[in-house]
Amino acid sequence: MEGLVIALFLCLFLALVTKYLSVPAIPFYILAGVLLGKAGLGMVQADEISQFFSEMGLIFLLFFMGLGLKPERIAANRSAVLTSGVIDLNVNMLIGFFAAYLLGFTVTESLIVASAFYISSTAMAITSLVENRKLMLRESETIIWLMVFEDLVLIVFLAIISAGNQNLLFFAFKILCVLGILYALALYGKEFLISILDRDDELPIIFTFAAVLTTASFAMVLQIPETMMVIALGVAFATTDPDAFEQHARPFKDVFLVVFFVFFGVTIDLSGGANLFSISIICILAVLSKLLSGLITGLVIHDSAMSGLEIWANTIGRGEFSIALAVLYGSPVVGTTIAAMVIVTSIIGSFAAKYSTLMRRGITSFGRRKTPSHRAHTGR
Repeated sequence: MEGLVIALFLCLFLALVTKYLSVPAIPFYILAGVLLGKAGLGMVQADEISQFFSEMGLIFLLFFMGLGLKPERIAANRSAVLTSGVIDLNVNMLIGFFAAYLLGFTVTESLIVASAFYISSTAMAITSLVENRKLMLRESETIIWLMVFEDLVLIVFLAIISAGNQNLLFFAFKILCVLGILYALALYGKEFLISILDRDDELPIIFTFAAVLTTASFAMVLQIPETMMVIALGVAFATTDPDAFEQHARPFKDVFLVVFFVFFGVTIDLSGGANLFSISIICILAVLSKLLSGLITGLVIHDSAMSGLEIWANTIGRGEFSIALAVLYGSPVVGTTIAAMVIVTSIIGSFAAKYSTLMRRGITSFGRRKTPSHRAHTGR
């Protein structure tokens, strides 16, 4: 318990500093955990209390993700979602997988590293667009749909990897049954849910908390991934009043998620076989692969490499979902590699997003200066 208190106070300080500097807090929470944990001072150890809070952070993160997925909007913009998403998926997943495999990871480990390598941080991307006042840019919509597509891929990945040795047909049947129940409850209980959310007492908060935990517990009893079911719960509740659910779930998500990141850092063991060369290669490629996919997306959708540069700048950072994959399925070596990638890409991404306009202007002005001299040379 003492370790949890120490970690929270350190994170409070880091939150104040990162907000003041307008940089993402996630990498610093992880670094705080590394400093306090077995790889650092050894002051804090993971226990049952911190594990429970960390699991709550992951569950409420995925519930939030579900609230942000609105099927009707995705269907209405399926062309933009598919075009940008497929480019992003193919470039980054393939580079991440083959890089990890050639660096000595097993096929399963390479798949996990590739998935974490592929998925950008939705929180960082949206926050950078808002804080840097870029929501009116034409590229911002493409970035948002990229995040939506990545969330959908994450759901499919969680379903496939969670099946394990179960009978796939029976496993799929159980998932479809639960999805049907959740959808029916949201559809036919919509008025009841809205009446609860409209109250100004503690009932909406208690209901939201209980609904998320009950869904996760029910999924565990049925031996289906609770991660996927809380996402589905979020999608179902998004058909009622998603803004109200976000408001009531946000305090749980924000507090528990900080604990999740810190104690992920606490459990990192740098003596567990992680190779500095492999980590460096993965980090470098993680930045370059998003540059490649961003440029291709910019050229295909906006007919502009400069648009691709803007897309790249706001999607470099990996974060919450990459860490979630490491926690759920990664070995210690995979976890250390993904943690380093998240720290490096999120820091680089925060500065790239902040100064992307200056980068675009610099490249444009440099190109204009080059063009006249080239023409004069060819004229002579």
